[in-house]
Amino acid sequence: MNHFHPSKRTSSFCHLEQSSLFGQVDDLQDLTFIERPIRRSLKTAEEIEKLTVDEDLNDIERAVYLLSSGQDVQRASVIINLPNLVRQNPAETFRRVVPKVREVLHVAGADMQLAAAGSFLTLLQDDIVLIQTHTHSILQIVLLNLDHRDTVVSNAWLETLLSAIDALPKETIRQEILSPLVSKAQLSQSLQARLASCRILGKVACKFESPIVKKDLLPLVRSLCQDVEYEVRSCMCRQLENIARGIGLDHTKAAVLPELVELARDEGSTVRLAAFDTIINLLEMFDSDDRTRVIFPLVKTFCEKCFKADEAVLASLSFQYGKLCHGLSASFTEEQHLWFLEFYKKLCVLGLQHENGHSDNQVYPLELESKYALVRRNCAYNFPAMVLFADPNHFLTELYPTFSSLCHDPEITVRRTMAEGFHEIVKLLGPNVHFIHKELVVLLQDDSLEVRHAESHFCWLACLKLVPALAAAEQKAALSLRWRVHERLLQRYACLPRVVSADQIYFRFLQRMFAIVTTNNVLPVQREAARTLCMFLRYNRKQEQRQEIIGKVLQELAQGRSYWNRLRYLDLCEIAMELFSKAYFCKHFLIQALELVNDPVANVRYKLCHMLPQLRSTIRLPADKHLLQQLEFCVRKLLCREKDKDVVATVRKTVLELDKMDITEPVSNPLLSSFFFEYLEEWLCSR
Repeated sequence: MNHFHPSKRTSSFCHLEQSSLFGQVDDLQDLTFIERPIRRSLKTAEEIEKLTVDEDLNDIERAVYLLSSGQDVQRASVIINLPNLVRQNPAETFRRVVPKVREVLHVAGADMQLAAAGSFLTLLQDDIVLIQTHTHSILQIVLLNLDHRDTVVSNAWLETLLSAIDALPKETIRQEILSPLVSKAQLSQSLQARLASCRILGKVACKFESPIVKKDLLPLVRSLCQDVEYEVRSCMCRQLENIARGIGLDHTKAAVLPELVELARDEGSTVRLAAFDTIINLLEMFDSDDRTRVIFPLVKTFCEKCFKADEAVLASLSFQYGKLCHGLSASFTEEQHLWFLEFYKKLCVLGLQHENGHSDNQVYPLELESKYALVRRNCAYNFPAMVLFADPNHFLTELYPTFSSLCHDPEITVRRTMAEGFHEIVKLLGPNVHFIHKELVVLLQDDSLEVRHAESHFCWLACLKLVPALAAAEQKAALSLRWRVHERLLQRYACLPRVVSADQIYFRFLQRMFAIVTTNNVLPVQREAARTLCMFLRYNRKQEQRQEIIGKVLQELAQGRSYWNRLRYLDLCEIAMELFSKAYFCKHFLIQALELVNDPVANVRYKLCHMLPQLRSTIRLPADKHLLQQLEFCVRKLLCREKDKDVVATVRKTVLELDKMDITEPVSNPLLSSFFFEYLEEWLCSR
């Protein structure tokens, strides 16, 4: 090895060419600009003086001083620390500090406002404030800042208020929040104030009894549902679910349903979508007559309008479709049932085919194509629900063509979603599962690793006899550059003994596991293959096959020509100690592991040294006394003959650990409890 001494380094620098040296100096000069902003960032004596506070001031006085005369960063610090001040001295904090905070917030920037919103939420939620007058002071500040001109700030204060409502008593909500809410919900107020009113109404509705909601809140709700701005109508519509649950089943039909019907026919698509989502969420609150006479025509019209002219709403419609169909199915006539099923089929091929079934060669804009793909993915997500809706016995005639189309969809996300829900479809089809054999093979052999790797593929392989397809999927994963996918796939292979016969595993997968362990270049993949190999061995009940597997492990790994394979044998031993009994491990694996003390490669001996305490823990005395003697002999060899410094250091630590194990365990041979220290002493003297 060539050592590079300092003297040589100095000499080499002296012989640099002049041009090279000048080049380096120029580079250094170019970097001098970095120094300037550093100097400018340093505080002057005057600035430091401004940030200095009299140490004799107590916490309250310091807070008041900083809020009155401090820098912004100091004011923000006081506001963030406000909950702690209240805990320490609530009376003085609310008398002197909180009014100052209110003054500061009038001119504060967004960052300080956001910090204040967080501090006030802590005060309202954590039972720090125990006096009603103090709660009043806080809520006044929160309500005042709801109208902040910066929407980010106003929304932060709104979230503070909404979160605090859960912790506030009813009387406080009635006096401090509902009273000013009447004026804020008026049309003369700003859009921002009316939007906040919608969300507050939805939040407080569940805090009061039905008569109060009906008397005090419902008039405001109706007014906001008819607001001139579509954003307000949409926002209030999404709160109607909470309003309905607040007034109860008896009043929902008369008070809420008419508003929903009106909003579902609104000219604004976002309002119609809000009404659609709310109707689905409230289906259980409508009786069968309402569903048949009111909800079905309304939803049908909504679906038809969306399909023809509103692609943006189709995404939400397709996502909710399964829930919609199941919520209404009990009230459907046969004709209505068929209509919803046919509409679902149209959604499944949206952007792919015309309604007459011919291929659609039209080129869509990229944005529209993406929306259509999302609709089809949502349809794939809902497919198990639609199998149940159509009746699994009618799957072949009603849904199989749609199912096949989704499994062959050009979008990866659609096919992956089908793969992820495949096990649900199998459960629903029961004895008719053979109908989908072809499509599962297609998904398992998909060009996309994401599709092949979808978790749910593996639950039903036995009944579908798809072992060849699974083996092909592993081969494709191995050829890819994504080793984590390959590792995860092998991890799933460990469940195969539960669903695939021992013969199929032995003849189809076993040799492949050996090949991965001995030839793959990625260590995590090799180790996962070794674990899967051990799982195959553990659940194989054929004695002859078990013996052949163990023999192959010893021949190809423990006695392998490559030191890399011998290291994998020790990895496999670690796994075997987890999966098998101590007696089984000692009988089939221990001796071969200890024999690696003679391995010519230091890395193998080094790993063996680390494993010696684990190996010792599998030995049961007095039955395994001969194995303990073998381990003792192994340690003696390492102490007396080892030359590699890393292995020697490891042996030294291991011997101490082994001796502790012997001391804590009764041993029939009195010499065994002390031999380690004797040999360690002898070894140390020889060094």
